Parts: sequence; structure tokens; C-alpha cells
Amino acid sequence: MNSCLFCKIEKGEIPSDQVYQDKEIVVFKDISPKAEVHLLVVPRKHITSVNELLPEDSDLISKMVLLLPKLAKQQGLDDGFRTIINTGKGGGQEVFHLHIHLLGGDHLPFV
Repeated sequence: MNSCLFCKIEKGEIPSDQVYQDKEIVVFKDISPKAEVHLLVVPRKHITSVNELLPEDSDLISKMVLLLPKLAKQQGLDDGFRTIINTGKGGGQEVFHLHIHLLGGDHLPFV
């Protein structure tokens, strides 16, 4: 996955404004935020999208989802937050490495 943007970010080849990292997950601020708080929760393992998740990825995806409330609290999102997983080109996915958008803050539009 030499050309994958998020693989390069998780390896430190491209700088990012990281707010969390461990051996399986990296979380950084989106460079084109759509909300006051806009984080990307990215597995270090390259998985193209939700469509490519395997049964052995269940612990990883669970860990990513369980991390969301902790990240939201750290960002001051006490009133709630939104999560988005874009899947495939038709679903709006632009970087083909699975990631969860965590958005929140004032003036977050309802959909």
C-alpha cells in the first residue's frame, strides 16, 4: 500500500495533527474539517473499506467504535457527536483506507 495516504500518515511519512495513537489505531484531525471538531479514526492495518472487513477484524473495528466516546469527551463534545463511515466511491469515500469520521461542535447540521 505504498500509495495509500492514510498508510503514509500512520507510518509518520506524512505529518498529521494526531490526537491519539496506539499499536492498532491512529486518530488525527481532518485537514479539511466539516465541523468544529473533525477527527479521522484510522486502523494501522490497511483495510480498503467496510466491504473488505473480515471476521478477524471484529476486535479492531470494535475497538475503533468503543474509542469514539472517549475521543469525543476529550474534544469537549459533551452534548453528542456524529460518526460517518463512507464506503466505496458511491458512498462518498475519497481515501480508500477504512476510517471513521468523528464530527461535533456548534452548528453541526442535522441530516
